[in-house]
Amino acid sequence: MAATVRTGGKGTVRRKKKAVHKTTTTDDKRLQNTLKRLGVNTIPGIEEVNIFKDDTVIHFTNPKVQASIAANTYVVSGPSQTKKLQDLLPGIINQLGPDNLANLRKLAQQYQTKETPDGAKGEEDVPDVETFEER
Repeated sequence: MAATVRTGGKGTVRRKKKAVHKTTTTDDKRLQNTLKRLGVNTIPGIEEVNIFKDDTVIHFTNPKVQASIAANTYVVSGPSQTKKLQDLLPGIINQLGPDNLANLRKLAQQYQTKETPDGAKGEEDVPDVETFEER
């Protein structure tokens, strides 16, 4: 105990109180200063941002978006939610790029196999059509 509160070696004065570091505000100030040096500008009017990662989507609603095109840097900040791709599907089809179209095809195949029992094809469940001729 005594060794942890000494500022120097043996025979030195004990510290009066422990120094408390404020990391969150310091980190935020550093980040803001770095962004300011990059020349980042706020982009107004963005209602939502979706970041696609494999089968999941990081969804931001009303984010603060900042960009520096010269530095090829984009900053998206605000509350986010991690959702599955199929949860957001009807509204984000126009946002899907060529990489995510493969994931969309995989989801469609999964839904087709879930709808048919035991992986059977849907055509086998339909009875044969009988034609009745009048005599």
